[in-house]
Amino acid sequence: MDLKRVKPYGDTPNDGATQLSFTLPVPAGDEAKEAARQLTAKMGFSEPRIAHMQSLSPDFTYFIVYGSCQATVDYTAIHVPRAEFPALTPQEVNASIQQTLGRKLKAIGACIESDAHTVGIDAIMNMKGYDGHKGLESYTEIEAINLGAQVSCEELLATVLEQGADALLISQVVTQRDIHIKNLTRLVDMLEAEQIREKIILIVGGPRISQELAKELGYDAGFGPGTFAGDVASYLVHELKQRNKGGT
Repeated sequence: MDLKRVKPYGDTPNDGATQLSFTLPVPAGDEAKEAARQLTAKMGFSEPRIAHMQSLSPDFTYFIVYGSCQATVDYTAIHVPRAEFPALTPQEVNASIQQTLGRKLKAIGACIESDAHTVGIDAIMNMKGYDGHKGLESYTEIEAINLGAQVSCEELLATVLEQGADALLISQVVTQRDIHIKNLTRLVDMLEAEQIREKIILIVGGPRISQELAKELGYDAGFGPGTFAGDVASYLVHELKQRNKGGT
């Protein structure tokens, strides 16, 4: 396999076979089908073939199109920034926290402002966790406080100050209008204004959150889909040790 020229795999290596689906704002019919075919060709796919056409309404039509992708990507040149830390068992996490802090680590989680999607933060924070991976509440040396959804930055900051949190876990769904950016950066600004930003391990997670985006927004780490509580707990311990070494 030539990893410098990777293409989609269909029936044979590098045949480029790709399935696309999209909706066009036109009535279903022969003209709509031809429009979908031409559009797919202009995207760079060769031999486009309409596999499925469905009228959604008098003015909208849904398509599934097959085509052969001609573009390639150099897989060997790809580098995706991610938080680097060793994966630990819950027992190792608990022992490390007790050794480093000499007390429980206090972690507060919340979905901020208008965000009402608690699936992610619940999976990380709550005892039952997700997919067989128990949440931070199951760690004996972590006091996990889940504030839930639609928590204002002001309310969150007040809780952080009142509780003396060591870590703050923010869950945020990335929106197309970038409201999440304003919410996330505003929280960082408020923590800095209170001069507690550097004292708190600040984590953000969500469906479209990456380590690169998290760092750009002023967070210590970002976690996307597929993250379990064990990943977050291992990172918290790693960051605690790094800060302890640096004296912060």
